[in-house]
Amino acid sequence: MIALRIKSTKNFMTKLLTTEAFDSFLFEEAVVTMNLVFSIDGHQIFDFYTRQEREEGLLCPYSLVEWKVVREYIFAIIRGKRTPVNFRFVLHLKPEHMKALLEKGDTSVSADQMRAFVLNIKYDGSELTLISATAANTFLLDKTPDAIWDQAVMRFLDRAGLEYEEA
Repeated sequence: MIALRIKSTKNFMTKLLTTEAFDSFLFEEAVVTMNLVFSIDGHQIFDFYTRQEREEGLLCPYSLVEWKVVREYIFAIIRGKRTPVNFRFVLHLKPEHMKALLEKGDTSVSADQMRAFVLNIKYDGSELTLISATAANTFLLDKTPDAIWDQAVMRFLDRAGLEYEEA
């Protein structure tokens, strides 16, 4: 787990909300505090869809919705002249990307043993912080997946042109 302070909140939020930069993530939740508190749960409600829609395989195959589907809604909430009081977003790396990272990494841990590579995005009214985390399906003695994910987060930010420093 690492905590990174983002140097330009505006640049980060532009990339997060208006580009495809974070489309390799699934969306778990958001809480945005403005004049009201907006809370959005990213767990898909499959009963909302018709049987035909579910059977045709047109829906996202994960229990969480893809970030690209909800980013426009969150942008609509945040957009405006006033900055939110605070917010928190929880994103999960898509399973196929998590599997690829583990296969490239020097670890015996398999993707089946891991539940998620998580990116927590927190804004406290003055600074934006990213906190990486991992969740396993079972207890693991090997902490290599944590290091693999931490390094991947920093490489991702570097490639996206998002400056940061360790918090």
